[in-house]
Amino acid sequence: MRTKQRILLSDQNHKMYWYLTVLTCVVGFSFQGWRTLFNNFAVDEVGINAFQVGAIQSLREVPGFLSLLVVYLLLIFKEHRLSALSVFVLGVGVAAAGFLGSFWGLVFTTFAMSVGMHYFETTRKSLILQYFSRQQAPLVFARLLSWTAVVNICVGGVILGLQYVMDIPAIFCVIGAVAILVGLGALFVNPTSKHIPKQNNKMVFKKKYWLFYVINFLSGARRQIFVVFAVFILVQRHHYSVAYVTALFILNNIISYFVAPIIGRMINKYSERAVLSMEYGWMVFIFLGYAFIDNAWIVGILYIIDNIFYPCSMAINTYFQKIGEPEDIAPSMAVGFTINHISAVVIPVMGGALWLLDYRIPFVVGAMLSVCSLYFVQKMKVYHVES
Repeated sequence: MRTKQRILLSDQNHKMYWYLTVLTCVVGFSFQGWRTLFNNFAVDEVGINAFQVGAIQSLREVPGFLSLLVVYLLLIFKEHRLSALSVFVLGVGVAAAGFLGSFWGLVFTTFAMSVGMHYFETTRKSLILQYFSRQQAPLVFARLLSWTAVVNICVGGVILGLQYVMDIPAIFCVIGAVAILVGLGALFVNPTSKHIPKQNNKMVFKKKYWLFYVINFLSGARRQIFVVFAVFILVQRHHYSVAYVTALFILNNIISYFVAPIIGRMINKYSERAVLSMEYGWMVFIFLGYAFIDNAWIVGILYIIDNIFYPCSMAINTYFQKIGEPEDIAPSMAVGFTINHISAVVIPVMGGALWLLDYRIPFVVGAMLSVCSLYFVQKMKVYHVES
């Protein structure tokens, strides 16, 4: 009988595990708080339209596109300290968001928040792949997603409670302050080990990584349509309130808490190719549902199903761990994140413009991108990992 797969930490990685756990939870708390409030604040209080939302979301992805700069920042900062500094910057952006209640104010604070979030994600992925084995890495990614789900539930409860005693700008400030304080504290913690291979301090582009690059590109394009327009359609077209959106996020995260570890184990048992094939196959039908189903409750259910498959994206990074050289991990995570965001810089603003013609168009494009992703995933080599 197969036993449940567990993360067996060693002296070299247990400090890093808890360091990343704390920072991941804080980033999840602040970003989910921002994400929960943003659409209602932008639509109801600032009064921006779909094109302006798309423009802001495109600018939000510019720091992701500039993740290549992480390689050069690592010449100045240790990677774990850059993670902590990124959390601090994210907190500043979130805390200031509600107090700059204009289109350009949202542009500025969203950009600051995004710099912190994207640079943290780049370093977090890199540190996980450096410090944990092929068997451990999917389980660590999954465990951190589960903890993030718990924190996201908590921030939903916080927002539901605070909305009765605070306005949205004050709630933004409280949520951002948590990341500011923890990020500052983490700068004085050292969870590193001397046994980890030294990373290349320059850009790495290799022909043998081409499939990793292509799947990252398609994943970024498809995911941005979901991130930008799935919640927006709930708020603008189906009139979901702050309370309804928050409740939906809470339900999603309850489900994610249980689903993420299952997907982590599935990667080890069935391979990255099988897990990503499952995700992209479902996405075709989900995007078409967003486009052509006009029932608010059914569209909400589609959003929940869409969210269930989100943890599958960890398979892109664990696939690189199996095909890549150990010293290429840090620069390749930066390159991969940049490639992931090439389309993400363009798609939100283009999608916003297309939305003004017909709101269905962005979702039909998402279905087409899912078909392309499904095709390229079949080219992945299957690597079997010992339990």
